[in-house]
Amino acid sequence: MNTKTSFSHRNQEPEKSVLYVVGTPIGNLYDISSRALKILNNVSLIACEDTRQTIKIMSKFKITNKLISFNKFNSYKKIPKIINYLKEGESIAIVSDAGMPSICDPGEDLIKEAKLNSIDIICIPGPCAALTALVSSGMPSSKFVFEGFLPKKKSERERIILEISLNKKTTILFESPHRINRLLKELKEYCGGDREIQVSRELTKRFEEHIGNNIDEVIEFFKDNEILGEYTLVIKGVAQGNNSNVNQSYLKNELRELISAGLSLSSASKYLAKKNNLKKSIIYDLY
Repeated sequence: MNTKTSFSHRNQEPEKSVLYVVGTPIGNLYDISSRALKILNNVSLIACEDTRQTIKIMSKFKITNKLISFNKFNSYKKIPKIINYLKEGESIAIVSDAGMPSICDPGEDLIKEAKLNSIDIICIPGPCAALTALVSSGMPSSKFVFEGFLPKKKSERERIILEISLNKKTTILFESPHRINRLLKELKEYCGGDREIQVSRELTKRFEEHIGNNIDEVIEFFKDNEILGEYTLVIKGVAQGNNSNVNQSYLKNELRELISAGLSLSSASKYLAKKNNLKKSIIYDLY
């Protein structure tokens, strides 16, 4: 028999021993829901990525409540304390600086730990930069891949960008202003300058921008325009059967490795052609 408490009534006052995952605005403060405001006003405390950011919402909507800092720098120490609060009957809301907690922030680890301790989790949905940029792009949105921020390690980064270059699904990335030019150059190398892309910034704000039709256009745009704020990139997938954007540099390296391992040029070319759905002559000519 299932004795789990029903969630059907849980849109009113916060309940004890519940972790509320609350979506907050990604720019425009009026995007916050009335349900989210009620929860933030009435939980025992709010765990926030940066108290200075959450205070803006609190001040705007005249909310007074206790705030504690919870971010990637202190999450290791804070998670056990928050779990203990919840076990003692407190209701806690977790918020990020913008958007949905747990997406590219340590809220993911807290939620996982709460579930391991049989603590109820209730999500109060709200804005998300990835989905906002995706639906604004006009690119296929029924199937997509979200990669967030790419890793800094070169080998891991190159592996993911290669996957993006070959993926038939739309890909969504986040990037910071001081790394956006590097990312665009990498995408051009692997995907080609004509790959369709939209780069968005200041989403939901007064000066919201959606930049470019392809990678070359976006690179050109940033040569003459100031780079400010964090960016959300939406990259169109490869069309079915279109192999024009397969990365030649990658194929050359793989071809050399196969030959170094003992395969003949003919056998290595045949293997890579089959693997990448290309003509054998295309691989052979790369050598």
